Amino acid sequence: MTTTTTARVFLASVPKDPSSETLKSAIRAVAEAATDFSWLSKGDAVFVKPASNSGKPYPATTSPMALAATIEPLKEKGAGRVIVGDMSGIEHVKLTPKGFKGSSRRLMEHSGMARAVIEAGAELHFFEEAGWDAFYEDMPAAGSHWKRGLMMPSILKEVDHIVLVPRCGRHVLAGATLGLKAAVGYWRTDTRLEYHRDASTFHEKTAEGNTVKTLLEKQRLVLSAADKMLATFGPDDGYVLEPETGLVMASESVTAHEMATLAWLLLTRRALLPHNKDAFRDNSRWLANVANHWVVSKLSQRPIELASEKLIKNDLDAIWNDRVLNRGFEVLGGRPEPALEAVDDTVPADLLKRLREMTAPPA
Repeated sequence: MTTTTTARVFLASVPKDPSSETLKSAIRAVAEAATDFSWLSKGDAVFVKPASNSGKPYPATTSPMALAATIEPLKEKGAGRVIVGDMSGIEHVKLTPKGFKGSSRRLMEHSGMARAVIEAGAELHFFEEAGWDAFYEDMPAAGSHWKRGLMMPSILKEVDHIVLVPRCGRHVLAGATLGLKAAVGYWRTDTRLEYHRDASTFHEKTAEGNTVKTLLEKQRLVLSAADKMLATFGPDDGYVLEPETGLVMASESVTAHEMATLAWLLLTRRALLPHNKDAFRDNSRWLANVANHWVVSKLSQRPIELASEKLIKNDLDAIWNDRVLNRGFEVLGGRPEPALEAVDDTVPADLLKRLREMTAPPA
């Protein structure tokens, strides 16, 4: 595959266990380096999408401090409504035509994100609370593996822009959960069922879910705090890795951001001690397939829906092994050449060099 365009990814470093002000300053620095916010007019509505799969604290979910640091400049630069929302995983929340069980709101309260959102001056929105009919069909790119359109939350029709604030971590099924995987949080239960049931193309559909018209036209910025990472298993449990030097990253390109954050995750995983690697849960293809069958059973509403295809766990030794990312290159405009740029001199030169090497297109 040929490289298409250069896409800039901006990095700042933070020390281990940074203060709120230190992390917020770094987040603001990379955000303002990545975009000039010229897309934001006074009074515009912005939807901020975190990763809130469970009620577990960061890094199993998005950093509350990073979320607040994303909201504040949006408000300062003239945004009207800033809305933060998600629908958590089927282990915790199930929406059906008859109602819903569980609460994404309660889970976001447990993780600390809800308080951070309110204190930053934004509002909360949870897709299941709006009901089954508060979704619309949005079509993925032609030639995708999806059998039908994706059911997206109607609140996205009410906003002018979307900002994505994922986390950086391992995922038992997908291999990693970064920016592209975060799109799952938008989807209604029936879309999630097709995603998991037709598991042979699970990774490809992850990337293809980012090609719906809404995201292509409205998503402006992707921003991650990665001073902590869920380095094994995931998405809710695993070994929490806190490097002495943490990173925050931002880009207008979701694929370039994916390349940089995945490289960072893989690089830091190399420092894991043997007793922290959780080798069976982290690497077992059998366990991943069993876990996916369980998810299908939870998502299903009829016995006929229970049969699911075999899921092949995505091995990740290098970013080029990632089926999600490789499909992203194919459906999201080609493989970008990420230009990794430090916003100041605090990012160690050897670290920046290594990440550039890991994200450089292979010869």
